[in-house]
Amino acid sequence: MSHALQTTPDGRFHHLLTLDGLPAARLDDLLERAGQMLPHAHAGTALRGRHAGRTLCTLFFEASTRTRSSFQLAATRLGMDVLNFDVATSSTKKGESPLDTLKTIEAMGVDVFVIRHASDGAVAELAAGANPGTHVINAGDGRASHPTQGLLDMLTLRQAKGHDLSALKVLVAGDLLHSRVARSDLHALRALGCGEIRVCGPANLLPDAHTLRGCRVVERFDDAVAGVDVAIMLRLQRERMEQGLVASLEDYFRDYGLDPRRLALAAPDAIVMHPGPMNRGIEIDGAVADGPQSRVLAQVANGLPVRMAVIDALLS
Repeated sequence: MSHALQTTPDGRFHHLLTLDGLPAARLDDLLERAGQMLPHAHAGTALRGRHAGRTLCTLFFEASTRTRSSFQLAATRLGMDVLNFDVATSSTKKGESPLDTLKTIEAMGVDVFVIRHASDGAVAELAAGANPGTHVINAGDGRASHPTQGLLDMLTLRQAKGHDLSALKVLVAGDLLHSRVARSDLHALRALGCGEIRVCGPANLLPDAHTLRGCRVVERFDDAVAGVDVAIMLRLQRERMEQGLVASLEDYFRDYGLDPRRLALAAPDAIVMHPGPMNRGIEIDGAVADGPQSRVLAQVANGLPVRMAVIDALLS
């Protein structure tokens, strides 16, 4: 359903729900647009009139700080009015459905909804129920998709390695099973023609073969890191320990943690990425997270121009 909803019958970009199936040309356009937004993202008022009078609502049914804040700033930089809807104190606690909530706010004149939800596919369902003139951006749904994180990761990768990914070896490591970021990164890497995509993690934290199509699954982490140009480390969600999916945090770091010794196995100019928040000493060593090859803070900074670009593309 997500694919069909993203464009109108005449081919216009209408919602951003997933990167799965998004053509390389559309990804390139969004990344190029983000590059143009970059000089205005963190300073200046040059774009404050670009979408003045339009309204964006962050509708989060799941807690978030950084993604929500990034979208708020992005909309403000474009001159939009911003409405933050706090589900914790809303009528959803009284039994109102998510769609009724959206329709109520939509009736106030909202143009763009940025939605996060704990269930796979929930954002697409809300987009399907929205008015024809309303745009929806998926800010993360279940373990399915986090498209703007995937885009900012690709922008960060391009800044370091250039636009041609065909010769690159990229590793995505950790808890891929539960990671919506991993899925969006894999969608984008495949679409943009990445030379080799490696994945590595505990066998019980790897998704099905369809999710990993086109990827090389490497069992030993040392082998997975060897010679890579980019290492994307994923957060280990602590609740996985409580569910017995990980023996101990110490064992996990021993087997799958990126430390200086392992990073030395990668290409000399390899970069390290992490969607955050980081668990230092679990999936990544502090010396690597803060080291010269880390692009973690660049990823955070790139969130703003990427989200500006997506909003701008939908409203243009």
